[in-house]
Amino acid sequence: MRPCISNLFLFVTIWTTDSEEVKIHYVAQGDETKPLMLFVHGFPEFWYSWRYQLRKFKKDYRVVAIDLRGYGDSDKPSGVANYQMSKIVSDLKQVIPALGYRSCVLVAHDWGGAIAWTFTAMHPELVDKLIVMNCPHPGIFRSYMEKNMAQFKKSWYVFFFQVPFLPELSLRANDMKALERIFTGRKGGVTTGKCSTDDIEAYKYAFSRPGAATAAINYYRATMRFPARRIPRISCPVLTIWGCKDTALETGLAAAASAVVDNHTVKYIEEASHWVMMDTPDQVNKHMTDFLK
Repeated sequence: MRPCISNLFLFVTIWTTDSEEVKIHYVAQGDETKPLMLFVHGFPEFWYSWRYQLRKFKKDYRVVAIDLRGYGDSDKPSGVANYQMSKIVSDLKQVIPALGYRSCVLVAHDWGGAIAWTFTAMHPELVDKLIVMNCPHPGIFRSYMEKNMAQFKKSWYVFFFQVPFLPELSLRANDMKALERIFTGRKGGVTTGKCSTDDIEAYKYAFSRPGAATAAINYYRATMRFPARRIPRISCPVLTIWGCKDTALETGLAAAASAVVDNHTVKYIEEASHWVMMDTPDQVNKHMTDFLK
């Protein structure tokens, strides 16, 4: 049975926009004459991770949260090649004008952050300001990991995800207990109780859609098979918000992006986990508001 997300999130409007290859699902709220604020989620999520930010910023922006290709109600093309960075960047490039805008404030987390860093560097004319949460700049991550054994150890799952079939099986086993632990486990899960049983059921439902597990893991497989090219420096204002209790990423990665960003602000939230936008939404929303002013 599908969780009743409409009861959890009453103001959602659901549309679909075509890109060249896939249909991208999104939810939207707010006045269409206001500036666009576009939200991009990470692994293993869908648009719903932005529920606290959508409520907060709908008064001043047209807020839109997409399901990345392979996730939620968006199309899930088969094959690892369909999840290489260039394909996902192309999706974003088409979504913005399809929504009727020339540019946006781009907000992203985790895998969405990697996409947003790359997209902003490749298409600076489409991004007015960039806000990234708990995701390193892809241009510095590999070199940082090679020099930092702690980060190398934390990235073990990236190598595990290269194995065929087994990662999907492990995430789906036992009513997706592993997926539940990702969000609520004592180590690495949401620390403030803001991820309820209903929330977890929503994530499980989205991840259980046919092809969704393989599509999500194919993002990681594609990084190995189709390495990204070096991307240009970023000149627009960038805010990085970092939950310091992240068990997958070293805190030092947050400030490291300053080497390739001209105008970079970093805000740390000591008590927050990797899921910073759900863990401490009030602090995250305040940092966003201050930055956008």
